[in-house]
Amino acid sequence: MRTISIIYLIIFFTACKSSTPVKDASPIQLYPGLFEDVQSAHIFPDSKTFADAIPKQTSSAILADYKKQKSQTSFQLAAFVNDHFTIPAPAAANYITDTAQDVSAHIHSLWKILQRTPDKQETGGSLIALPHPYIVPGGRFREVYYWDSYFTMLGLKEDGDTAQINNIINNFVWLLENHGSIPNGNRSYYLTRSQPPFFSLMLELTNHPVSNYLDALQKEYDFWMHSSQKETDEHVVMMPNGHRMNRYFDKGTWPREEAYTEDVQTAQQAVNSKTKEAIYRELRSGAETGWDFSSRWLEDGQSLKTIHVTDIVPVDLNCLLYHLEKTLAAAYHEKGNNARASEFEQLAKQRAEDIIKYCWDDNKGWFMDFDFKKNTHTNIPSLAGMYPLFFNIAAQVQADTMMKELKTVFLQPGGLVSTPVNTGQQWDAPNGWAPLQWMSIAGLMNYHKDSLAGEIAARWAHLNIKTFSATGKLLEKYNVVDTSLAGGGGEYPNQDGFGWTNGVLLKILHMQERAELKYP
Repeated sequence: MRTISIIYLIIFFTACKSSTPVKDASPIQLYPGLFEDVQSAHIFPDSKTFADAIPKQTSSAILADYKKQKSQTSFQLAAFVNDHFTIPAPAAANYITDTAQDVSAHIHSLWKILQRTPDKQETGGSLIALPHPYIVPGGRFREVYYWDSYFTMLGLKEDGDTAQINNIINNFVWLLENHGSIPNGNRSYYLTRSQPPFFSLMLELTNHPVSNYLDALQKEYDFWMHSSQKETDEHVVMMPNGHRMNRYFDKGTWPREEAYTEDVQTAQQAVNSKTKEAIYRELRSGAETGWDFSSRWLEDGQSLKTIHVTDIVPVDLNCLLYHLEKTLAAAYHEKGNNARASEFEQLAKQRAEDIIKYCWDDNKGWFMDFDFKKNTHTNIPSLAGMYPLFFNIAAQVQADTMMKELKTVFLQPGGLVSTPVNTGQQWDAPNGWAPLQWMSIAGLMNYHKDSLAGEIAARWAHLNIKTFSATGKLLEKYNVVDTSLAGGGGEYPNQDGFGWTNGVLLKILHMQERAELKYP
């Protein structure tokens, strides 16, 4: 039996165990053998292309044709794929920028280009049909993404598009109701993981009482806090003091379908230190972090083969879950259930104390991730350390101490670098990313660091606009160290579109116009 058949059986029985409906089977489940052969043949430069392909026949008919034809001497795999699948184009591939527009007008016009109408379910495809319109990031990202959407929504809010904000939230409610979580994106191959849980923050962008979303909020919380044991299990980590904190954790132990060849290669390099299945889980869990990939997750700080995401209690994830607990407390209070409200208030208070206890590094003057296996902080400072400022968890003295590190290590000509380490991974130097600029800017303003917040915003906006003027594009990420170069690194080329860049830039520009953010 071929190795891939064994992998398929593992996937199949895992899906059955987790009660994944047949209609939500992923491409590797639907096309065993064919899927791996296509990815291994490198027919497409991007592994995600075939994972997103739309079949022209049922999977059983396609597999029967494949079995019949592949042994023929004239058989050509690429021709077979094109005959049996519709190959997707990048989002907004045919869009041409109106260079006469200023950047705000450009962003306003892009919302319609990046919007998708309610989906029709593809038979045998990987797309999960959503009932309401949504915004895709752009480029290779043809579906909605969880944490991207919050930063996109910041821009929609500035444009007054409350209807689209409500649509995005209602789609996420639908996903929670139908799948028990908000997956990484609305693709079947994303159902084993989520992304940074920004759902409770999204609700703050509406005028609706949070109690309207109580059931969805509770389902979100139950997903992150589910554990079948009274010890570290799935997303839950039992800390030395007996309290529960959280980590990122993907249930899958096979290559990511959208990065199949990359994961197989990484696992081959790392097989002497861990099993391939363990490496696949770490890579998939790294994708759940949203920071795929970064030195944050690398045991040696440099090499992807040393990835150990599931050993780490991330400061940003636990801050987000603190906010979710606070929001649940407010929702239960609105419902008149004061006992449950008090329970979640206490959970939030305890988590905030534990974030300071386990993540504050007094020597570095920075909030760090915590390696619970080694019972110590990790070695890589990152902008995830700004999340306690965004959520008002840090003490004022801690915020004051962090300013030296932020100015000397992270602040660059084009804004803030994600980490000070250059590994070739896209969430490391020299790259800057819109969501981290915003979390840092807003966090600084919470602690009356308005001057530095304004400086960061001005540098980031200037870089965005300069690049737009030169190329007609807003990009997924930027080189903030050498602003004459484009952002790079990672598993795929820099993408344009781009949802969260559009949202954060528009928010910054409008705040500058309202003098809420001041130029230095």
